[in-house]
Amino acid sequence: MTTGTLITVAPTGAESAKAEVPALPVTLDELLLTAKECEALGAAVIHVHIRDDEARPTLDPVRLADTVAALRESTDLIVQLSSGGAVTDPEAARLAVLDARPDMASCTMGTVNFGDDVFLNRWEFIVDLHTRMQERGIVPEYEIFDLGHLSALQRLLGKYGLPAGGHVHVDFVMGVPGGMPGTTETLVAAHRMLRDLPEGTTFSATGVGRSTIPVLLASLSAGGHLRVGMEDTVTYAKGRPVESNMQLVARAVGFAQLAQRPPLTTTEARELLGL
Repeated sequence: MTTGTLITVAPTGAESAKAEVPALPVTLDELLLTAKECEALGAAVIHVHIRDDEARPTLDPVRLADTVAALRESTDLIVQLSSGGAVTDPEAARLAVLDARPDMASCTMGTVNFGDDVFLNRWEFIVDLHTRMQERGIVPEYEIFDLGHLSALQRLLGKYGLPAGGHVHVDFVMGVPGGMPGTTETLVAAHRMLRDLPEGTTFSATGVGRSTIPVLLASLSAGGHLRVGMEDTVTYAKGRPVESNMQLVARAVGFAQLAQRPPLTTTEARELLGL
């Protein structure tokens, strides 16, 4: 079992509207402040979505490059860009995310129903994303929305080789309507399937909405790591809106310390992930 806990903060996402969630960080200044605060508490990775001047999700290449540069200048966090964007973003724009040269990028391992929408990830697109990251030395986080995505990952690695850095790290995104449920039983099943992946594969888990706490506890108990943030939940407890991403990171850090698996430093996280 891994002795420390890798904590990733996903502060914004592409789903919530600023008008409905005023605490959501959408400007570069808001994102940088959130990043600094969460790093000070124990986060080592920041999973980044960006917004335009009207706070709408965007994959604008100039904004992405400026965001990566600003985060590197202001923090020591591992910068992980989302290659998923919003469900309506075209494949070409999602691939172009890599031009911003992040440390890491997400690589979703299959198509999934996403509420009333469809998050489309064709096999050819996944292969293209994986191989481009290999060529550029960008470390992927393989996003797993359903159990079949783990089988797809096994196929991908078998045909196209290990990712940049040689270490395989996955994130179980649980509780999305249309994807795998955010329950202990499902996490146990997903964890068992990791045995079919390269030795040393690590995992984080993300509980969306009300599944946040069950997934957090189950992941820690299984030796996994944590992703938290306002991308995934905007309610701290029943009837209590999240006030900031700091709240969610602080809670994750507290649980990790109770589990005697304190947060990894950014240096330790880089070593773990093969950066």
